[in-house]
Amino acid sequence: MTTVKLLKYSFSFCLYFLIQVFILKDLVLFGYSFCFLYVFFLLSLPHEVPTISLLLIGFFIGLFIDMFYDSFGIHAASAVFLAFVRNTWIKVIMPTGGYDDNVPPTLLNMGLGWYIFYSLPLILIHHFIFFYIDSLGTDVYLPLVIRVFSSMAFTFLLGAIVQAIFYKKERVV
Repeated sequence: MTTVKLLKYSFSFCLYFLIQVFILKDLVLFGYSFCFLYVFFLLSLPHEVPTISLLLIGFFIGLFIDMFYDSFGIHAASAVFLAFVRNTWIKVIMPTGGYDDNVPPTLLNMGLGWYIFYSLPLILIHHFIFFYIDSLGTDVYLPLVIRVFSSMAFTFLLGAIVQAIFYKKERVV
């Protein structure tokens, strides 16, 4: 990875973190739907990023968000699990021709159909882990399911809008 790309992803890390902590922290729809936009940072890293690096990045972004949310490691745990599953899921859904090198899996680069098939299960896993850990000790199953699915939809819609507006399609060289 070149220095320019590394700086771009470092800036992106900081931007996703700041938006999550200072803007999206208090944004809740109908008391059930939360937006965890930082998940899209983990999803938009290139395919070539090794799993160990993804785990560290997921841990640190989750830990930093936990510091501001006072959530005692719930974000870190769910982000690390997402980072652990991501590369395996990418290999499972790999097209026959493979992926282009150094092209991040974003909505504009991969297309809407592939991106929905790629991101929605991963967002679902992240949100299920997050809300399950958050609700441990209580016997409320239906509110957990409502929170998971409404937050997944809210996060995906906001993330798709952000990617459509602010990301550009990368050219294969």
